[in-house]
Amino acid sequence: MLGKNPRLCCLKALQRWEAGREFADDVLHDTLQHSGLNGVNRSFVTETFYGVIRNRSYLDFVIQHFRSTGLDLPTRQVLRLGVYQLYKMRIPDHAAVYETVNIAGPARTLVNAILRRSIVQKDEVLGELEQAPVYIRYSHPEFLFRRWENQHGPANAERLCVWNNQPARIFVRANRLRVTPGELLESLPEAKPLPEHPDCLQVPHLPISWINSGVAYVQDPSTLMACDLLAPQPGETVLDACAAPGGKAGYLAQLMENQGRLVACDYEKLRLHRLEHNLERLGVANATMLQLDWLHATPSFPPHTFDAILVDAPCTNTGVIRRRTDVRWRLTPQDFGRMQRLQIRILESVLPYLKVGGRLVYSTCSIEADENDEVVRQVLAHSPEFELTATRQVVPTRDELDGAYAALLRRTR
Repeated sequence: MLGKNPRLCCLKALQRWEAGREFADDVLHDTLQHSGLNGVNRSFVTETFYGVIRNRSYLDFVIQHFRSTGLDLPTRQVLRLGVYQLYKMRIPDHAAVYETVNIAGPARTLVNAILRRSIVQKDEVLGELEQAPVYIRYSHPEFLFRRWENQHGPANAERLCVWNNQPARIFVRANRLRVTPGELLESLPEAKPLPEHPDCLQVPHLPISWINSGVAYVQDPSTLMACDLLAPQPGETVLDACAAPGGKAGYLAQLMENQGRLVACDYEKLRLHRLEHNLERLGVANATMLQLDWLHATPSFPPHTFDAILVDAPCTNTGVIRRRTDVRWRLTPQDFGRMQRLQIRILESVLPYLKVGGRLVYSTCSIEADENDEVVRQVLAHSPEFELTATRQVVPTRDELDGAYAALLRRTR
């Protein structure tokens, strides 16, 4: 345990995330499991952990105002945590300074001085922030903002940054294999139904009993679009080519009414275990799990096996930065071309297993044309036996949901 000190707990989690390649969600989950903190302090750690990551450039701008050089990373992390409390949270200044200085170790004197000066000069610093570039004010890598600026224009790029910096709403999908949305509403009247997405509810907090019993799955409504476009039918043979952790596979089984055959694949054993656990919890009875790396292995099933295939491809996740706070800091300019090449290889590896007359949906949670329309265009250019039937896209700043893309292909011969 970390002495049940929430600020120290948050600092350790931030240092662990910064030092490695772990996802922020995994770091926080593991940290809280071993923290021994109560509910209020766990909430504090969650807010500050995600808040510091989300506002990293903003916080560094404030720190730079008082100390432009000579900061090691551990001291900078302490200062980010302190400045976040002073500039972004409703915590009394004296408490934020006192508690943060107490975890600063050898840098206590420096941290104390900078935090106190940041209080005195707060209005001045905030005025300077108003004049700072958009990517500083809303804490995005400059290359990513410039990319969006070129593609969508300055105003839309700024709107996207603003959207990404707001806490994500909590949505659940009612699992009709076990319950109806109406029955969930009866047990949590403050949940908000979504008329345009009948299976989804927005909830003020996540009822753990719903998740454990499999009556609901945490899922943004945008993730259902690809499955609805594929429209699998009861009795069909369906492939989910990149299935873990299982949200879309569970919904495919629901659309199939647990009839027919659903083959759910993923490349890694641990991911496959998580997929299997989730589908079992959801009551999916028509699925077969299969470990399969589409880039390096040949499936055991013959060509032309499936009536319908979902390829929910790995991507840069730029449509879900609001929900996956740390994505922006893991991306590099080279990732977009690298992911496109990977997506094309996976999609071309899967195409032979679709029946003539069958349907395939290619989907991502990216908002980048390179990973969406351009992938489909390049694959179709070398696959004349397939045709593009429809495309769908969810744009966060327009639809107020996670970004998503889906393209429906049919095999004509």
